[in-house]
Amino acid sequence: MAKDALVQDELAAKFATEKDSPYTRWVAAEGLDIIAAHYVPDLRTVELKPWARRGGRGVFINHEATRTSNDCYVCEIPAGGKLAPQRQLFEEMILVLDGQGSTKVWNDAGAEVTFEWQAGSLFAIPLNAHHQHFNGSGLKSARFVSSTNLPPILNLYDDADFVFNTPKDFPNRFDGEPDYFSPKGEQKGLLLDTNFVADAANLPLIEAKERGAGGGHIRFAMAKGSMNSHISQFPVGTYKKGHRHGPGAHVIILTGTGYSLMWPEGEEPRRYEWGPGSLIVPPNMWFHQHFNVGLEPARYLAFKHEVVSVRNAQGVPKAWISQRVGGDQIDYADESPYVRETFREALAKYGIEPRMDAAYAAELETLPPKP
Repeated sequence: MAKDALVQDELAAKFATEKDSPYTRWVAAEGLDIIAAHYVPDLRTVELKPWARRGGRGVFINHEATRTSNDCYVCEIPAGGKLAPQRQLFEEMILVLDGQGSTKVWNDAGAEVTFEWQAGSLFAIPLNAHHQHFNGSGLKSARFVSSTNLPPILNLYDDADFVFNTPKDFPNRFDGEPDYFSPKGEQKGLLLDTNFVADAANLPLIEAKERGAGGGHIRFAMAKGSMNSHISQFPVGTYKKGHRHGPGAHVIILTGTGYSLMWPEGEEPRRYEWGPGSLIVPPNMWFHQHFNVGLEPARYLAFKHEVVSVRNAQGVPKAWISQRVGGDQIDYADESPYVRETFREALAKYGIEPRMDAAYAAELETLPPKP
């Protein structure tokens, strides 16, 4: 039985005021809710409330542990409508869930760039640049999901007017370059240096055998910001290695059918079914593992702000490194028998056999000895 470390009301009351923060108060003042969840079945249908200041509808979704690192919100632009212009002293990355439209970005110096987007487009808002989103359809609404590092910024200054209305350009971040949001970029290892991806579901990836299952991977550096994101894909009949990391990863399923297991160390896994549009938010240092049980490759996008860098001295994320040498990734050879048994049962519903033998064999060739 999983434990949630709940305590008696008397002890909880002593810390009740510390659970509140400038960030949570600001969300409430916006007239919106925070869904305290680490799983949402479908972001495309999650219930929204009117967001009067922005002129759309929205909801915030973040597990409690992420409210001091980064957040996630879903916003809808009405048919034929637009959101109010905004600038902000925090970073933001956006994935379009439904619809099509355009975004205008400009600075105080007068430089202006407009680009178009559609479902599956991925882009970032440059720090403190003015921007405005427009729905390109007069018949249907457009919806996007966003991750920002607003929580630590607002908690630090406790001044929304300062965060949203400071007249300061950052030309090293955005200087009105006409091709700023062109679908191009420079590849640097696994890192793609770009500010716009036209179609995240079909972006070519790079082999990343270290994460298991013969999958592909790509990481992003967008708008010269400190927030990061990555896309991972894995084939039919396969699954990724279990791993853990710090809080704030918002995993959004782009393609495929499957499930994820999540669990704190020493406890039983909890299972979450997913498909396109699902959101998985692993709590701080919980192990999690993703399984493809459908008839097509499974692909997900993870938004994250790595406030506390859990990396080794070489700069490699410990979530990519075997537990046998001090990392936070579980080798296939060391996983619980429950993992393979449950996976085989899930695949059988689709008439698929596991296709993991090659991955198991490849791991053994380089598997570190047990300590």
